[in-house]
Amino acid sequence: MLQHSVLRICHILLLAMCIFASEDFDWTKNKIGSFQYGTFASGFSWGAGSSAYQTEGAWDKDGKGKSIWDVFSHKRGKINLNDTGDSSCEGYYKIKDDIALMKDMKLNHYLFSISWPRILPSGMKTDYINEKGIEHYDNLINMLLENKMTPIVTLYHWDLPQVLEEKYGGWQNASMINFFNDFANLCFERFGNRVKYWITFNNPWSVAVEGYETGEHAPGLKMRGTGAYNAAHNIIKAHAKVWHTYDAQWRNKQKGMVGISLSADWGEPVDINNQRDIEAAERYVQFYLGWFATPLFHGDYPQIMKDYIGRKSAQQGLSSSRLPTFSPHEKSYVRGTCDFLGISHFTTRYITQKNFPSNRGNSYFTDRDLAELVDPQWPDPGSEWLYSVPWGFRRLLSFVKTQYGDPIIYVTGNGVSEKMMCTELCDDWRMQYLRDYINEMLKAVKDGVNVKGYTAWSLLDKFEWDEGYSERFGLYYVDFDSKNKPRYPKASVQYYKRIISSNGFPNQREIESWKRKALETCTSSNQLLAVLRKSKENKEHADMPKVWPVHDEV
Repeated sequence: MLQHSVLRICHILLLAMCIFASEDFDWTKNKIGSFQYGTFASGFSWGAGSSAYQTEGAWDKDGKGKSIWDVFSHKRGKINLNDTGDSSCEGYYKIKDDIALMKDMKLNHYLFSISWPRILPSGMKTDYINEKGIEHYDNLINMLLENKMTPIVTLYHWDLPQVLEEKYGGWQNASMINFFNDFANLCFERFGNRVKYWITFNNPWSVAVEGYETGEHAPGLKMRGTGAYNAAHNIIKAHAKVWHTYDAQWRNKQKGMVGISLSADWGEPVDINNQRDIEAAERYVQFYLGWFATPLFHGDYPQIMKDYIGRKSAQQGLSSSRLPTFSPHEKSYVRGTCDFLGISHFTTRYITQKNFPSNRGNSYFTDRDLAELVDPQWPDPGSEWLYSVPWGFRRLLSFVKTQYGDPIIYVTGNGVSEKMMCTELCDDWRMQYLRDYINEMLKAVKDGVNVKGYTAWSLLDKFEWDEGYSERFGLYYVDFDSKNKPRYPKASVQYYKRIISSNGFPNQREIESWKRKALETCTSSNQLLAVLRKSKENKEHADMPKVWPVHDEV
């Protein structure tokens, strides 16, 4: 009894330390410095990532059910150029080939997602388990382990079974909590003897905001001011239930870990001497990262979210806040349900205060009372939203350490796309991006942030959601115009491979040669690809039916 009391007091003190730590982040302390040479600790894990819908293809093969993305992408006008993920990279059929690419890079881990409707076509375990789907992921996991790579498995990367959206309203409905738990439990049962790192959700911010607030992503609903908050509330509780299921039923025998992957841009005050800008920047990060992380580490939503949404809801004449509330039991149930925190990070914004009157309508974006700005001098090699701002990465990682009590962190996604539609394998901008962002992560580790691994996003060019195939994040170029979707290494493959083999940046002389050598190899690859494409075009031209001009008889 005494031992239990002592443990309880220690737990309270530890929680208090975490709460006090959340006040320690110094928003005025800019850490923008020069390049830092050095290496990561022995055992640091290097990997690359993907997701099921973006890469697998085989959307209706071997008993797979429809997902909300299958349905959404088939609606004209929803996706750039009306692209779909129907075939994508044909990753479902190319496991062996893709693992060979990973092995050549000497990856320590591969992060991928399991398609819920591929193993439970209706989304419900009680209806039907698709053994063909189970077999696919068994093969992938086994081959990774045979090649000495650790599988890191995401249970939900946005492809909700369509049946659950149609019957129940998807993540708007609390019944998803039990359906998702059943799915996760099946995965633990079938794969958990080999998988030791589980991620419940990838980027739930996008699921909630882009799926149920703006409608840019599947299922395409525009429930402004309420939809995103309700979806997030059910997702947080679903994550917690899955963590407790693993903790109670599987942890002792499988010895694994369960975390979540949260996407977060960094928000930097426009004026670090202006208190309103500092508060707006913190609000930006709390409405983004803190929305999900704070309940899982501290048991409730960030106070600033509760204050702002509650006040705006009252001004709009509502009897209660549009932000749902956790009961006392739910607070204790969701708190502490992260064995590690996945951080997916790509870019930074400058933030300043901007007041949105309540009569402007309900919206997640107007609830925040802020404006996002970018510096026109920031490089923008890829997507219109993705500027290269490496120093924001270090600040974000430091923020996570101080806010959430120094959790174990795995970087679950970091990378850059390209704008060009033409074939270009000499991606010097991606090498620069990887160099600068990984170096800022190294600085954060030297600061004492507990980062254990890094995942380059992504292994392959793939379907990029509402942007279709117009953006390419891959280390490997995929020729989507060819039936078997061949892969070609970009220069960044060689560059990232050298970072992995050196476990960081050992010295100036060595790393200065990396980019030059990588560009030398990609030049010949470019020439080969150009020849292959030309040959393909000639063949297609030769295969065209011969059409002869018609001459009138004289």
